[in-house]
Amino acid sequence: MRSSMVSMLGAAATVAAAPSYVMYFDQWHKDSLPDKSVTAGVNYVITSFATSDLFVSGGTYTPFMPLDQVRALFDAGTKVCMAIGGWGDTAGFSTGSASEQSRQTYAANIAATLDRLGYDCVDVDWEYPGGNGQDYRQIPNDQKVQEIDNYPLLLKAIKEAIGTKELSIAVPARPGDMIAYTKEKVPEINKWVDHVNVMTYDLMNRRDNVTAHHTSVKGSAQAIDTYIERGMDASKLILGFPFYAKWFTTKAGVSCSAPTGCETAVLELPDGSDPGLSGAVTFEVANWVQGSDFVNAVTNGQEDAEEGGQWYWDAAKGVYWTWDTPKLIARKFEEIVKAKGLGGVMAWSLAQDSHDWSHFKALQEGVKGLSSNTPSPSSSAGVTPTATPIVTPTSTPIVTPTTTAIVSPTATPTSKCGRRRK
Repeated sequence: MRSSMVSMLGAAATVAAAPSYVMYFDQWHKDSLPDKSVTAGVNYVITSFATSDLFVSGGTYTPFMPLDQVRALFDAGTKVCMAIGGWGDTAGFSTGSASEQSRQTYAANIAATLDRLGYDCVDVDWEYPGGNGQDYRQIPNDQKVQEIDNYPLLLKAIKEAIGTKELSIAVPARPGDMIAYTKEKVPEINKWVDHVNVMTYDLMNRRDNVTAHHTSVKGSAQAIDTYIERGMDASKLILGFPFYAKWFTTKAGVSCSAPTGCETAVLELPDGSDPGLSGAVTFEVANWVQGSDFVNAVTNGQEDAEEGGQWYWDAAKGVYWTWDTPKLIARKFEEIVKAKGLGGVMAWSLAQDSHDWSHFKALQEGVKGLSSNTPSPSSSAGVTPTATPIVTPTSTPIVTPTTTAIVSPTATPTSKCGRRRK
């Protein structure tokens, strides 16, 4: 480890008060970037993604934008982090975590890359250790069982290699995808990470057969509670927000009058491939075309106050839409971030709200309202042992997530969300 435990403890104590406000910046969205009045307050930006296989043998990563240009988009002092992986990219993690020697090599290559490029932190976006990734039909979960044990060992090796630089991870919110995040393993993971970016979106995906909110107050709270109950420090948890809507084709002949629970068409083929009956549309200005299905949905959307989600069923097209709103973002700050003493918030991703930046601004207002005091005792379940590297409880880098071209059902402007679409 590059510095003594004493210095790490001191550094953590110095910055413990500030909430983490994390923004992913993906390589597929580099146009229509927000100005500094919109990005004000962001204290972590995560460039996404370096591929996971690069660090197995020491390949050379080149960021999609020079880091000095990235830093110029944000307040002075904002930390810039390198995200590794993303949806569909698991092979390098599996290989790199397999043995003590491979873990040491993988971690050393990450540390060298951070130093060479001038990154302040690294975000491990393994979707997902133990299975249920994009390749779950090709490589069944029973062939990935060893990853459950190897994952915390890989995080340990990375943290020891990068020293005082921060380590964050992106983790799933769907219960079925939390394969590696068990009551036995979460305390081990908690020892080595500084921030945990919880992807509290994509709660519905094409593997489902009934409609549900892809992000909601209730669903987000349940995911956060699960991690806390399993031993993750609440102060390390970062609540995720999506800057996109999702749509799903419903089964022919059904009428979807309720916010959730409507039967869908078959959204995924037996081999795991996408038949094109679901997708996502970002809140970018290019997608705001009058008369499009997307704009029609957003204009006529209804709030499910009980679940805390926004939805619309297009009866003419047989399509269910689900998304977040500034009003629901404010609810999540009050009912989840503040109430549970979380370390902060993150969003996927930087340029995907360019229509009017309303979701971005709602996050900005929410962060301003967060207390800078230490989270209440009742909100933290697990205590980081003093012998482990300490992470700033609220300084999180992070997040999101995916390689699917996103198209609305009636060919509204195509939009890639990046490697986090499921």
